Amino acid sequence: MTANRPPAGSPPAPPPYRVSRARAVLRAVAMVSCLPYIGLKTAWIAGSRVGIPDGSALLDGGTMLRVANGATVLMDAAVIVLALLLTRPWGRRVPAWLLVLPMWVASGLLLPIMTAFPVQLVVRLLGGGDGRPVGEGNSEPFLDPWVFGVVYGGFIVQGLALGTLFALYARERWGHLWQGRLRDLPESPTTPALRATAVAAASAALLPGVTHLLWVTGSTAGLDAGRTSDFYVMEAVSLLFVVVTAVGVLLLAFPRTGRLSLRLPLVLAWVGSAEMACWGGWLSIAGLMGAGEDADRPTTVTTVTYAVQMLAGALVVTLGAYFFAERAAAASALPATTDTPAPAAAAPSSGSRVS
Repeated sequence: MTANRPPAGSPPAPPPYRVSRARAVLRAVAMVSCLPYIGLKTAWIAGSRVGIPDGSALLDGGTMLRVANGATVLMDAAVIVLALLLTRPWGRRVPAWLLVLPMWVASGLLLPIMTAFPVQLVVRLLGGGDGRPVGEGNSEPFLDPWVFGVVYGGFIVQGLALGTLFALYARERWGHLWQGRLRDLPESPTTPALRATAVAAASAALLPGVTHLLWVTGSTAGLDAGRTSDFYVMEAVSLLFVVVTAVGVLLLAFPRTGRLSLRLPLVLAWVGSAEMACWGGWLSIAGLMGAGEDADRPTTVTTVTYAVQMLAGALVVTLGAYFFAERAAAASALPATTDTPAPAAAAPSSGSRVS
């Protein structure tokens, strides 16, 4: 029987999609590392007090806290979806924005923890640090210490595994868009607008940058009482990401740096803008959803700082989106502008489409 044979002259069927063993392991690690956080949050939604000491503000959260816990469970479950998307054949057909945007948000929420929490642990081993780690400066009872180790340890593993999977995926799908060196970037009609946006983003980053610098050097302007060394570690990390953002975006907008690879400023702009926008937004939401006591409410200075920080990060990611859109358009048009004309009898080639 020949009913199942492909028509004569048809192209061969593509080989079946196979994920490498290394990526399968990374996928499993990313998914398993979500379980501690999801398990704890689910228990709290159900009314359990595991890991919550007496006197914690979490005991007075009520319905609003349960809703917030449900939302964060969905956020961490999204890591499982992303791990599958990055390692399954259907993930290759997902529109770029539907993958890149969640990965950018995940980067912004995980990078500060991955950076600050190990430093806070070292500070504690050296005899300093107490209270809540990673952005929580109040020393009042909040969670049992073991909860931070379990949850943040899981976040660090998530970030490493998911980040590696995304780097491998992005290199295969869009690697041609960041090849080359900064000095080889061509001028385009939108270059002036992109440079203006870069200057605006770097200028907006000045306010949170100066504020974090003041706080990390001991200033209490705009702060409430009870700050610990954990808070100052987090402020140093926040200042680092502000600097990284400004350097990355200005290098992209004004490429005059010798043989520097294009990948470096792109990575700097990605991690910096993600941390500024997403972590600033997370701290703003956490402050607004506090227990309601005056001492726990965000001050005007912190509110303005995080708002401007989010604006600066949003400007940078907008600039990056336009940058990659131009690069993708240029790559798609490249076959049509080749110097070697196609033979007259041959069918014209359609430029590769970057999605």
